[in-house]
Amino acid sequence: MSVAQIAGGAVPTVAKRAARRDWLFRGALVVFGLIALAALLGPWIAPYDSSALYVGPVNGASSLAHPFGTDDVGRDILSRVLVGAGASVFAPIVVVLLSTVLGLGLALTAAWFGGWVSGVVARVVDVIFAIPGLVIAVLAVAMFGKGLVAPVVALSIAYIPVVARLTQTAAARELGKPYLAALRVQGVSSLAICFRHLVPAMIPVVAAQMAVGFGYAMLDLAAISFLGLGQQPPAPDWGSMIAGGQAGILAGAPEQSVFPAVFVVITVLAVGIIGARVTLWAEEKER
Repeated sequence: MSVAQIAGGAVPTVAKRAARRDWLFRGALVVFGLIALAALLGPWIAPYDSSALYVGPVNGASSLAHPFGTDDVGRDILSRVLVGAGASVFAPIVVVLLSTVLGLGLALTAAWFGGWVSGVVARVVDVIFAIPGLVIAVLAVAMFGKGLVAPVVALSIAYIPVVARLTQTAAARELGKPYLAALRVQGVSSLAICFRHLVPAMIPVVAAQMAVGFGYAMLDLAAISFLGLGQQPPAPDWGSMIAGGQAGILAGAPEQSVFPAVFVVITVLAVGIIGARVTLWAEEKER
């Protein structure tokens, strides 16, 4: 079975079969599904208004009324974690989707045409790659103002080189295979070869990179919010909550920082496990 056949239909089948026998994959899928659901429904299932002050004691410990405790101004931490999940989870997804589409487009262009086109793409990728993503995001915030839009766009651009380099190598390797040469001889159009065969063949590589990229994007966006440059008060997100709870840690009330930090770690781990498992099973199926 060719890589194209695997990507076209075998990856979902392999993932479904593996999910029934791999408890780690199954657990990661359930965990990320619950977190994504919480991110979607957070404003509606939060027990309190996430911005309401003094709904409980200041720096209150976990209790039946406030399972995650309350923060330094008496806001319910569980409600803020649920509402903040929207920005904390979906902003990295946007970064990953944009960077993957742009990076994959550059990689396919370079691999297909080669020559000077590949050289130009390589130089563009090198220039972007030379500047750390977090620095680009901070510069974008300085130019366009605080909030999530500027960091999301900046990180999407910053992650293009990683996607482009990995997928260009995979695309060049795939283009050298006999079945693609046969399609060219048969007169199949370039677009048909790219979108019906070449792109599906790279799904395992792209899926793995998207999973890794999601983790980096979530951590970078959390860092930007931690610095006060991302999501602005009173709207919560996990990075700004971690920053806001620093004083509470020294005062013996770490809940405001600990709970959002735990959710960041759990989400990154769950997505990483899912991506690693699907990629591994796809490669095993190909062999």
